[in-house]
Amino acid sequence: MSLRVALAEDSYLVREGLEQLLGASPEVEVVASCVDRDSLLAAVDSVDPDVVLTDIRMPPDNEDAGIQISSRLRESHPELGVVVVSQYAEPGLVLRLFDGGSDGRAYLLKERIVDRGQLIGAIEAVASGGSVVDPKIVEVLVEAQSRAKSSPLGEMTPRELDVLAGIAEGKSNAAIAEELVLTKRAIEKQVNAIFLKLGLTYAPDADQIAKRVRAALIFLSESEYRR
Repeated sequence: MSLRVALAEDSYLVREGLEQLLGASPEVEVVASCVDRDSLLAAVDSVDPDVVLTDIRMPPDNEDAGIQISSRLRESHPELGVVVVSQYAEPGLVLRLFDGGSDGRAYLLKERIVDRGQLIGAIEAVASGGSVVDPKIVEVLVEAQSRAKSSPLGEMTPRELDVLAGIAEGKSNAAIAEELVLTKRAIEKQVNAIFLKLGLTYAPDADQIAKRVRAALIFLSESEYRR
């Protein structure tokens, strides 16, 4: 008996290609072909697939629809396998996919799928409760963990990270104070502590502006640490 697969991909050409690729295999049957998150979730309820095969970024927000789908299905259809196929080797996305457990979940990189057998294998694995992770993703996660351990961000308190996030968004001390419901003086102390941990010396006027920019760049360059 073939596995029933519902797929979601907003690119017409890719979606058609996947339909033909899977349709030529006796191991699977494509029972739904969708263009966005909401149509896929509706299809899951109507056609009762064994596995969902989804892109990671699709409408309506073009951000993390595949992760949202996986999270919702873990609650509503815990027995349903999910294969996420993505062009993004981002540690934060991978960790979110496996949040709550790796059973029945797979994360594959589009550029590294070399044949139909590889994709079918992942579908069969999640259908039976297993998991599959592209080896390249493992490398990225190890590298991210290594950077996190040596990052100065790891020495900061949650409040300091909140303040640094405000700096990275270009907010003034007064604006950050208002958002975090703190005094401006308290924010200045936090900024001073942040600069010290980043190896920057607190200074007034033009030098202060330059240091805020450098702090923001450090924060943004290591953004995966906060995911």
